[in-house]
Amino acid sequence: MATRSVVRGLRRQDLTWGYAFLAPALIILTVFLVVPIVMALWVSFREWTGLQPLGESTFVGLANYRAILLDDTVRRTDFARAIRNTLYYVLTVVPLQTILALSLAVIVNQPRLPGRSFFRTAYYFPAISSSVAISLIFLFLYQKGGLINYILTLITLGHWSNPDWLTNSNGTIHNLLGIFGITANSVPALADAQFMGLSLWEWISGPSVAMTSIIMLNIWTTIGTMMLIFLAALQDIPTFVYEAAALDGASAWQMFTKITVPLLRPTTFFVVTIGLIGTFQVFDQIFVMAPGERTTLSLAYMVYRTAFRNASMGEGTAIAFLLFIIIFAFTLLQRRLTSDRATD
Repeated sequence: MATRSVVRGLRRQDLTWGYAFLAPALIILTVFLVVPIVMALWVSFREWTGLQPLGESTFVGLANYRAILLDDTVRRTDFARAIRNTLYYVLTVVPLQTILALSLAVIVNQPRLPGRSFFRTAYYFPAISSSVAISLIFLFLYQKGGLINYILTLITLGHWSNPDWLTNSNGTIHNLLGIFGITANSVPALADAQFMGLSLWEWISGPSVAMTSIIMLNIWTTIGTMMLIFLAALQDIPTFVYEAAALDGASAWQMFTKITVPLLRPTTFFVVTIGLIGTFQVFDQIFVMAPGERTTLSLAYMVYRTAFRNASMGEGTAIAFLLFIIIFAFTLLQRRLTSDRATD
């Protein structure tokens, strides 16, 4: 009995010290994460401009969410545009940056590659540069007299090279369909049917020319980080696996598809997950390159515009929580589709 009491006392002592060591981190997380989230959720149910004290705000219940999701107003239409633009951005950037990052990682992982250290540094350099500075550089490249428009003019695509090409409201899918004479008038069923204030024809517009330019910028700046993650995972794959496959007569492509890709599934799952979260929150590039444009309006930029420029903190925080729900849903979906295979 004495031994059992001593063991219980030691366990209680260990538990006490464990909570004591956890307390600073728990306090910091509570003060700087949990409390702000709870307060933001509380603000989303109130009408508050952010200019007067929070205590003078008015409780409006679900009115902010109803104005965004249900009421037939410009706010709902803009929210639908922000969802459309963000979805096209996510569905374009995440696959391309994952594929390109994996390809670059495989290339720079070759032991006989000349200048391997230089290429690793060069590919990663954009990721550590200021996103605002890079956005300004790309904005200069996209200007009427910039390098991009100059090259487009040389290859006889001058109709793309005009002072308003960054604000072209046509989506890339609409532009491609227009080559074959397919317009909104050709498909009245899509033009007449509406969802959240946008016609189905507008939903399938594809990313605008301006959004496409931002997509290219984001891919260029993020593949370096994703490449390093893949590179670390590649170096953890035992070399004897490839040696055994080579003895069996496997080609380089077979080793890549049958060994490398399956063994990188956990890493791919991680890269896609952080890619989804990051792209859904795109803000700085849009703020610098095309602020306020409906063709580039993202959910994160709409949060900023609604809360700070329109002085509607209640609606802004409501949009932020809707964005959180969307990110959470996509993360769960991606986890459901890939996690089982990733843990094999």
